[in-house]
Amino acid sequence: MTTLSNRPDASPAAAAAVGELAKRIIGNVELAIVGKRKQCVLSLVAWLSGGHILLEDVPGVAKTMLARALARSVGCRFKRVQCTPDLLPSDVTGTSIFNQKTSEFEFRPGPVFTQILLADEINRATPRTQASLLEAMAESCVTVDGTTHSLKPPFLVIATQNPVDHEGTFPLPEAQLDRFMMRFSLGYPSMDEEFRMLEMLQGAHPVDGLKPVAAAEELVQAQQEIKRIHVDPRVRQYLLQIVHQTRLHEDLALGGSPRATIALFRCSQAMAAIRGRAFVLPDDVKRIVAPVMNHRLIVRPESRLRKVTAEKIVEEILGEIAVPTIEAA
Repeated sequence: MTTLSNRPDASPAAAAAVGELAKRIIGNVELAIVGKRKQCVLSLVAWLSGGHILLEDVPGVAKTMLARALARSVGCRFKRVQCTPDLLPSDVTGTSIFNQKTSEFEFRPGPVFTQILLADEINRATPRTQASLLEAMAESCVTVDGTTHSLKPPFLVIATQNPVDHEGTFPLPEAQLDRFMMRFSLGYPSMDEEFRMLEMLQGAHPVDGLKPVAAAEELVQAQQEIKRIHVDPRVRQYLLQIVHQTRLHEDLALGGSPRATIALFRCSQAMAAIRGRAFVLPDDVKRIVAPVMNHRLIVRPESRLRKVTAEKIVEEILGEIAVPTIEAA
């Protein structure tokens, strides 16, 4: 059996095809989302890497629209769950209902049986309901009443939470935060971008008019090609140094886990492919290290009093580690 480690590296043509696919999807999303190119790229990097996204931002900055635009651009099924304290795990995963005609239990799938699931305000759901997503996120399947049901690829969870309003919320524990490949925010648009947004919203919402520019099968194939993007041993060493430094930093109570290392590795491959390259550069690692690492680090309480943040620590670590020189073959 051919394993991933001994498969040949992706060809330049295959990487260019992934780059062209990404260009089509991002361009289509930008027809509905104004001025968020960086966030669109990060979203696609996470999706191509097989990970999931945590959007942490204030209400009304197009978090839901981004998820809908991604789904429409690839022709994927989209479902949204509004998380509340009374939401049950079965409301997400589904449940078995007794059919009196057949005298048998029938499984009724929940909203998790989709391709892009938006878990809106996930920190308002109870820990038990939050945990009901873990199996789906890690293994792309759901087990109900002892029966395991597979989820159709490409499966992506986009969870949102409001960083300002903490009343009646259940903060995600560190182990669950670690399950999200990336965490980032959209931020407020500039005045010019908001002016363009108002022009676009003159009639119908632009996201409703988006047409698919790619098929789900193309994205699944791209996910496989991502794993074949070449990573030079010097880049691997650079990546490992970043993660290991977080474990040794005096201001951190918890550094990056091995899952963080894998996420950084996969995302750097996806970033290279999106740019049409069949090999990873150190700059690819630097572009995605903040959204991949920041939410996985726990700053010591005494350091927080000195206004030390995970973001500042990551920047400090990047400034201290020598960047290897990689030349294109």
